Amino acid sequence: MVSLLAMLLIAPFLIPVNDLEDTVNPRILADSDSMFAEINNIEIHYKIFGEGAPLIILLHGFGASAFSWREVIEPLSEEFTVVAFDRPGFGLTSRPIGEELKAFNPYSLEGQVELTALLMQYFGFEKAILIGNSAGGLAALETALKYPEKVLGLVLVDAAIYNADADNFLFRLLTSTPQGRYLGPLLSRAFLRNSRDLLDLAWYDTDKLTPDILEGYEKPLKTENWDRALWELTLARKAYDYSKIPMISVPSLVITGDNDKIVPVEDSVRLAKELPLAQLSIIQNTGHLPHE
Repeated sequence: MVSLLAMLLIAPFLIPVNDLEDTVNPRILADSDSMFAEINNIEIHYKIFGEGAPLIILLHGFGASAFSWREVIEPLSEEFTVVAFDRPGFGLTSRPIGEELKAFNPYSLEGQVELTALLMQYFGFEKAILIGNSAGGLAALETALKYPEKVLGLVLVDAAIYNADADNFLFRLLTSTPQGRYLGPLLSRAFLRNSRDLLDLAWYDTDKLTPDILEGYEKPLKTENWDRALWELTLARKAYDYSKIPMISVPSLVITGDNDKIVPVEDSVRLAKELPLAQLSIIQNTGHLPHE
């Protein structure tokens, strides 16, 4: 029994977790309209369109990037200044790991809120409208809670708010034991290497997943440390306190696709009821990514 326990404790450390090969600095993968802002020692990749007030900031979901807003950023920019940026852990934003996270952890919800607020300042705006999809919706919601004076309004698109994964026993086992933390990057690789499966789940009409769209989603998997950063993002997750939601007093629009297989429509209905100044829009024949 003792030898079996020793094997279980030691065996995970015998599995090699080498750095990925053929990955590059994110700047090498930048588009012609890509921009970078250095904030808190992190190079934030963003795209900006339009001019004038108010500022609109677009926050993408898990496994996505600014690329996912490509269909709406230009139409919105006809009236507003619009910024889509890659949230830490995704896209072409730099990925600090290890000791670099001691002073500031951009993967935590608190870190994402601070970066969102600092981006407003960086672009010269005191306030912004935040549009968040999926996990980006949670970041937008929390920003409105912490900085109500900085948020003019919220658009929450299939927002992943009522997810209880952080309370899951397996999640806690993986993130709280040395063995689980050591193997984490391998789990990241296994999860996102099947990005096509995730897109099939997110899209309503998968026939519209063109090679260009697949390439746009898969490009960030060529950036250095993407797997380790994704694991840091996982480690930073905490259970969310839903009871704070009724405290948000900014005008809000809650949008959901009627065929969302990732965030149940019922969650968006609940969110619209709990937000004091919210309207609900359910779009027919649509999945998790209405803006796509």
